[in-house]
Amino acid sequence: MASQSIRERTIAENSLVVLLQGLQGEVTTVDLRDESTARGRVINVDAFMNVRLEDVLYRDRRGRVSEMADLFITGRNIRYVHIPDHMNIAETIQSQLEKIHRVRHFAEKGGRKEYAKKKK
Repeated sequence: MASQSIRERTIAENSLVVLLQGLQGEVTTVDLRDESTARGRVINVDAFMNVRLEDVLYRDRRGRVSEMADLFITGRNIRYVHIPDHMNIAETIQSQLEKIHRVRHFAEKGGRKEYAKKKK
């Protein structure tokens, strides 16, 4: 989360992509627009909903299954992301927003130079 740009954090903070970012480390299924599916462990989700999965079971639209070590899916190709039943959606969103705010407050307290507010 801390490696995201200010722009990415702002986009994530103002959209439900924070819920998907909260899936990091979870196994989930991503349905793609071409009617294929990918099931794997979420490594990363950026503010543009690009998803990187590992240990992937990929099923193409004809039903052929293949295994992949990892898979990068661009956000524009995603139709649905399945949220695991055990996840509390409200708590996940709140936790992710707190992470974003921690980074922002770290910058306000003189953290990394790139996040410091410019003085007039």
